[in-house]
Amino acid sequence: MQFYKKRDFGAFIGDSFVFFKLYGKNYFKNYILLNGLLLILLVVVVIFGYREVLMQIFGSNLNGNSSYLENYFEDNLGMFIAIGMITFIIFSVLMIVNYLYPVFYLKRLVAGQERIKMDDILSDFKNNAGRTGILCLGMIFIVTPVSFILLGLSYAMILIIIGLPIMLFVFPTVMNVVTFLMYDYFNSNKGFFESLSYSVRAQFSYINGRENSPYWKYWGSTTVISIILYVVTTIFTMIPMIIFFATMVTTEPDGNFEQNPFTGAMGILLFVTYGISLMVSFFLSNLLYVNSGLMYYDSRRDLHQQVELAEIDTIGINE
Repeated sequence: MQFYKKRDFGAFIGDSFVFFKLYGKNYFKNYILLNGLLLILLVVVVIFGYREVLMQIFGSNLNGNSSYLENYFEDNLGMFIAIGMITFIIFSVLMIVNYLYPVFYLKRLVAGQERIKMDDILSDFKNNAGRTGILCLGMIFIVTPVSFILLGLSYAMILIIIGLPIMLFVFPTVMNVVTFLMYDYFNSNKGFFESLSYSVRAQFSYINGRENSPYWKYWGSTTVISIILYVVTTIFTMIPMIIFFATMVTTEPDGNFEQNPFTGAMGILLFVTYGISLMVSFFLSNLLYVNSGLMYYDSRRDLHQQVELAEIDTIGINE
């Protein structure tokens, strides 16, 4: 599969699926080895930690004791802090690995490596530990605050007529800037701010400045993939909600709910199903990240000619 080449809107979406057809088995094998334990830990925390919290919240409503929930939180403050910290740490590490894994994987494919092993990816993480730390600091203190401001303003403007269309343009654009930043930062020798500058400029124009703006095809590709992921993940997310309401209805058909739906086998099934849906969303997000990688390689028109010349030289040698 050729990565450094010009693609249009349809090619981004089509080639994203072709990528997983060609490399999916090896890609997800390494992905599971790398992220499997973190995903399991996150699901376990969700199932047992937050199930306990929701059981108490719902139980306090059933008992009619307004101070019960407050007393429970005060008596178990340490547990809540521990659960919150564990969840934050696991989720943060998982997001870092989840974002950077496709960056390192595609980088090796672009370099010509056919079979990528787990040790190769771990080596990339180890060798780029310092740059990863700088990237995380830049994301936390620069990119994230600016993104939240833009998304917050767009969300606030939903209250007026133009708000929703602005939100539909801002979110995919911010997503593209963030993913371009990571791809450029680890595919070049640029510093953080240089890559950030490139990731913003690349959304609106090519480096050579002689072609039309790629904004609409980048925006459209990310929007379509995001909609696909949203529909699929919504289906999985609705399953726990259906179980929840079905449990409540079957518990008290007359509408007088006197039992906690989070207890017993149905409560466990509810959170297990929700945990599975969480894992599915992480797996499916790879489609969006690979799509972003194809867009980034499309934007690097400065390297397209080098690749084409190298292919021509290869053909000459073979002949």
